[in-house]
Amino acid sequence: MNHEEIIAATREWIEKAVIGLNLCPFAKSVYVKNQVRIVVSDARHIDGFLEDLDRELDHLAEVDPEVTDTTLLVHPTLFPDFLDFNDLVQIADEAVSEHELEGVLQIASFHPDFQFEGTEPDDITNYTNRSPYPTLHLIREASIDRAVEAFPEAEMIYERNMETLQKLGIAGWKALGLSESKKHGQE
Repeated sequence: MNHEEIIAATREWIEKAVIGLNLCPFAKSVYVKNQVRIVVSDARHIDGFLEDLDRELDHLAEVDPEVTDTTLLVHPTLFPDFLDFNDLVQIADEAVSEHELEGVLQIASFHPDFQFEGTEPDDITNYTNRSPYPTLHLIREASIDRAVEAFPEAEMIYERNMETLQKLGIAGWKALGLSESKKHGQE
């Protein structure tokens, strides 16, 4: 599996699910301006992935938002288990603090098997955070603030997304035709 295929599957997910279903009303504006950086990590272990995260945190903090507004750090094989990945997210949040970027950047997480606490694995609401590959989304807080100003009821996005997916259902999600990740050896 090469980087181009991984990036293509990630772009397809952004276009068909994130933007297509309007799961994030802020995504389209930066995506169409090519301000979304997608980085595929080849790290062979968690320490290597965290080094990649460190580099991407520094890069996003330093680059002009007009060039790169947000970064998706993707690893196709290192985190097949969602609970292990979820533990990594806590470490990633600590990295934001270590880089003294609290209040500047934050991290959101996406995974092919994402599961909200208190839900069953096949609950359609989990699909709001399901991506083709384990992904850390590095987000500028200033961008979130601007988006929230433009979207007066931003706190309602989560609830609206749940309603959208409940109406869509599993069959509707599958009908989007998103590429399946190869995390379980699927070809």
